[in-house]
Amino acid sequence: MNEHLVAGRDVGEVYRVSGRRDLHSFLLDAVESSGGRLLYASDANRAPVYLGIQADSDERIGVLVYPFRITRNTIRNRPADEVRGQLRYGSEDSWERPHPVARDVAGVDVSLVVGIDLEDDVFVGLDAQLWDPLPMGISFYAKAAEITLARDQSWHVWEKINRSGTRRQAPRSPSSLETVVAFQPHRLLDYIRLERRASSLRLDPALRFTAAEAMREQAPDEPQRRHVLEEQFALTSEQILDIIGGRNRLSVAVRGGVAEHHLERRLRQDPGIADVRRLDVDAMHDFDVTTVAGEVLRVECKNASPKLNAAGEFRVEVQKTRSSKSDPASRFYPVDAFDVVAACVFSATGRWDFWFGRTAEMQRHSSFADRLAPIQVIGRGWTPTLDPNTSDTGRDHETRRGGPRVDVVFQDSVTDVPGRMSQEDEAQSEPSQQSDSVTSGPA
Repeated sequence: MNEHLVAGRDVGEVYRVSGRRDLHSFLLDAVESSGGRLLYASDANRAPVYLGIQADSDERIGVLVYPFRITRNTIRNRPADEVRGQLRYGSEDSWERPHPVARDVAGVDVSLVVGIDLEDDVFVGLDAQLWDPLPMGISFYAKAAEITLARDQSWHVWEKINRSGTRRQAPRSPSSLETVVAFQPHRLLDYIRLERRASSLRLDPALRFTAAEAMREQAPDEPQRRHVLEEQFALTSEQILDIIGGRNRLSVAVRGGVAEHHLERRLRQDPGIADVRRLDVDAMHDFDVTTVAGEVLRVECKNASPKLNAAGEFRVEVQKTRSSKSDPASRFYPVDAFDVVAACVFSATGRWDFWFGRTAEMQRHSSFADRLAPIQVIGRGWTPTLDPNTSDTGRDHETRRGGPRVDVVFQDSVTDVPGRMSQEDEAQSEPSQQSDSVTSGPA
């Protein structure tokens, strides 16, 4: 018998496990509750678990699942409001070598890496692209509040920071962030479709976050539809993204559009904003915004530079892409062209955060007094909310009013926010406190 076979497929390393039949049953029940019909399931004493599923739409899906138990055991030197998952297959001796996540080269089957919280009936989905190879022997953590939100809302998305550690010399993603999705069992098919799309399109954490958020309200049995642009261009989503990624001008333009999308969402969620209107008109600012206090502001969205100045401050380019040959000042914005610049700092921090600066207080061009200088430093006059007179509901911005230096922005926006998943503990190899057991080595 080929020891690498699961469901007649060669999936690389297969592990013999015991004490996990409850996780296996939870998976199978989730298939049914999410609207799928179970066509096949591999044995409970082997990992990964292969599932053959048929949806109500007659869609057939093959899934290879790496399930890990989530517990609430008290861990020394860890916060009390956390849950914990342990990545443990094989013997401890084997943990030092790579454990790749199985991939279907044809792209038909999808691979999942999930934590299962049996106490709250919640899955915690990790980004299988970032967790490949599986770092056996480490733990991952989530705040109990995140699990509660997933249990109450059925689908909850957040970002966590990942850093280098004793097992890795660099973070898993270039932005040092990853997207986590926690969900109830009846959303399993939704998550499978999300992970299939994310892996086939090679979505980075930020785009995976957007895709996961878009699926928050999707019906559990709703199949993926072709986007209107796929129909118009006669191309797949992956081909369209490859075209964008291979052309610098297109990539820059799309990044600007994505920043505007995140800005609009941020403004609409701001309790100090009464109305937001996107213009999308050539030679005009991007948004008309009305505050609760009645102030009407013209807002222009710009992407900040990924590089900081010598003082460790963000910078943003505030000028047009080209100028008229007969008017050298035409490339520079008039001081009264708009009221506010919203600078997106994703390029520098990996987060879709914004800083707002009033043009009336910005530096003028050295040669044209009625024009803005092309490069503006995001200094202490900039604020993390459009209306600094209103309270910000998120602690992301409360402690950053002293000035948007990158060390403050990055750390405060990730590690100081209550409820975010903590960094997985790669520096420690704690003894297992769960009942699951494995054999010494792969099956």
